[in-house]
Amino acid sequence: MSLLPKATRSMRIIALPLAKARNPPDSKLKPNAVFNTNRMLIYYHFNILTPHGTVDDHSWAKILLKKVSTKAADIWANFGKAPEGSWKLRTYEYGERIVDRIDFEELALKGVDPSLGPSFIQPDVAGKTTEEISKDSDRVFSKLSKVHLIYPPSLYTGPLSGGPNGGLHPSIAHLRELLTSREPRHRRGFFLWAIIAPFTAPFMLIPVIPNLPFFFCVWRSWSHYRAYRSSQYLSSLLDHGLIVPDPSPELDKLYTSFTPSPHVSQNLPLSTTPSSSSSEERSKSENTTSASNKQSQSAFTSGPSPSSGDSVRPPQRLLLTRKAIPNILELFHLPESAAADMYRAVEQVRGRLGGGSSRV
Repeated sequence: MSLLPKATRSMRIIALPLAKARNPPDSKLKPNAVFNTNRMLIYYHFNILTPHGTVDDHSWAKILLKKVSTKAADIWANFGKAPEGSWKLRTYEYGERIVDRIDFEELALKGVDPSLGPSFIQPDVAGKTTEEISKDSDRVFSKLSKVHLIYPPSLYTGPLSGGPNGGLHPSIAHLRELLTSREPRHRRGFFLWAIIAPFTAPFMLIPVIPNLPFFFCVWRSWSHYRAYRSSQYLSSLLDHGLIVPDPSPELDKLYTSFTPSPHVSQNLPLSTTPSSSSSEERSKSENTTSASNKQSQSAFTSGPSPSSGDSVRPPQRLLLTRKAIPNILELFHLPESAAADMYRAVEQVRGRLGGGSSRV
């Protein structure tokens, strides 16, 4: 089989850090945990740049798959245009809520189409490659175009030391950690939902309404499969040094302009005392404050409690607001459709940090 790079297309990865790593780290979390706040929480947007006049050279299977995907997307969009109160509209609204709960990492990975990026033969689903590929890999990868990983330099520290990613650039190391944690998860999800799908066959007996559980299982299996294959593809690019860091001062300035400030309201009491309150009320408040300070000092001198580490740990906060997303689209000339997953990522990170679902 031939290995030919596609010189007509290029890929770029835009790293959008949403929260810094927990400091000090939580020792209870496993290194490869999916929801690991000991790592930076970063949303990666994978953008394929196709020059004008490029002719797609796809096989019949890829053309058929694209038609089926487009048709399914059109059917789903029509569900959202159904009359109020209809089962189609209720199904659409419930489905959108489900999509909002899917990990933003999965949504980003399944958006990668390996056939449109730097092209080479990847490992199969089992992770195996042929001997012919390994013999010619050095010659082939030397001809492939580099993938630029665009990131804000002020949010990354120096090269990591120690561990499997020691010595790598921080932007590359964080991407490697993400792929290492997500790849086995999506592989399990692909096989799990594929096994569950046949058991939904009895729902076909329900008249009028289609077999929604079956389509849901197929959709989840397909989503995990795409994310898994994308993880394999990106890991192969990293293994052969095809992803290179590319600092963006413009993105750095954008972060400076849209970094949310800590909420001052969190430090305020629920109700404020009027300025015309009597001196007796103020003296009672002062006495209560001094008593609480004495209790806290005695607790500090007597030794920390088992949960004192959690109280000392500074809270994590978002690094970017929703208002910055339109500017990101404009800065990198991205389509409006790319904003949906970015908004989902911001809200999910807010939830993981314990900030609820309020929007900035």
